[in-house]
Amino acid sequence: MPYALFSNEAKLSKAYPTEADVWQLARRSGLVVDVMSESGKIAPRPVLDNDYEIRPCHCETNEDPARNKADAEREARLEPELSETETRDEAA
Repeated sequence: MPYALFSNEAKLSKAYPTEADVWQLARRSGLVVDVMSESGKIAPRPVLDNDYEIRPCHCETNEDPARNKADAEREARLEPELSETETRDEAA
């Protein structure tokens, strides 16, 4: 069963083969935040920002989740990556 990113009932992303694929897309898109547990003893856990959720979905006509994953991976390789120093400089 393919998975996609949703907000309320609206499907926001293409369908991907696994839930992990959609988490990876959401992380690259800046939609994942880390939250601390109430006790503060356990490491932060990732959650989706703004009430987004990842759930099973049906594919659109002629949609191929495997092709969507391959396209997303190709796009991620083509995007310039900021070094850790550049990221810290931008945050300051």
